[in-house]
Amino acid sequence: MIAPARPRKLAKVPFVELADGRLQGVVSSGSDIERVYVSSVAAGTYAFACSTNNNRPCGGARGSFCNHIRALINEAVLQYGAERVARYLRVERVDEAPSAQSLAAGMSSARPQQGDAKAAAPVFSRFLRHLAYLELAPTTAPLPEMQWFPPTRAVA
Repeated sequence: MIAPARPRKLAKVPFVELADGRLQGVVSSGSDIERVYVSSVAAGTYAFACSTNNNRPCGGARGSFCNHIRALINEAVLQYGAERVARYLRVERVDEAPSAQSLAAGMSSARPQQGDAKAAAPVFSRFLRHLAYLELAPTTAPLPEMQWFPPTRAVA
């Protein structure tokens, strides 16, 4: 577990991850408290996708990054640091100290295509699974579903 680069507020972007060859996450709607968007940007090609949790396309993602994707990039930089995000997405850096704005501008200048939103379901499912852990009572006992590897030795 790597500590966040800087603390971040979870109200606008409650879930962000660098996984499956994409920057992906869940972004809250600015107009409807019941709606969230699942947004992603593919590494290398910067193909982007943004849709609601009900698989309705984002109205702002028509030919360029929408505000949800820009918010996702900003929070990824806070969570992981600009260097790590740039390296993962394979963004060519033109400045010494990359920022969320320079990363978004660099990817946008490549004129990325709008990608397929098929990744929305697994991303949203992982987000809901993470939320379920918040409902558990605090404990130091192991959680069976999080024991991916069998123990190799007994703890005394």
